[in-house]
Amino acid sequence: MKAVIQRVRHASCTIDSQITGSIDQGFCVLVGFTQSDTEAVVDKVVKKIVSLRVFSDEEGKMNRSLLDMSGKILSISQFTLYADCKKGNRPGFTRAARPEQAIPLYEYFNQAIASAGIPVETGVFGADMQIELCNDGPVTIVLDSEELGYENH
Repeated sequence: MKAVIQRVRHASCTIDSQITGSIDQGFCVLVGFTQSDTEAVVDKVVKKIVSLRVFSDEEGKMNRSLLDMSGKILSISQFTLYADCKKGNRPGFTRAARPEQAIPLYEYFNQAIASAGIPVETGVFGADMQIELCNDGPVTIVLDSEELGYENH
């Protein structure tokens, strides 16, 4: 599982001129899944996301989490995080989970965020989405469950 987390002042997702999700201060999270991902992996990544201390405290230090800030998440499914660009110029996506696996994991991801006490807005899996955001800082963090040691064997 990969997640690109952007600290934002605001973010929204629009599909066919209709806003499907919109947040004020919080994270815009682009999330992708691979074949080895499970709900247990999702739980660990969600715990890491909601606990990331990247918001400024009273002294201007990045020391506060989404939970501390009453922040929100705009969650966007993003299979292209698993692009393989090793050969040629056209990316391959064979490592990305197929929709029949990825959709339930994406839904579980969003439920896990809400269960952690963070309001979550979403895009629509597989849709042509336009994402607008104001990256605050900018602060962008990339989490990879394999690099974090969360993969299942």
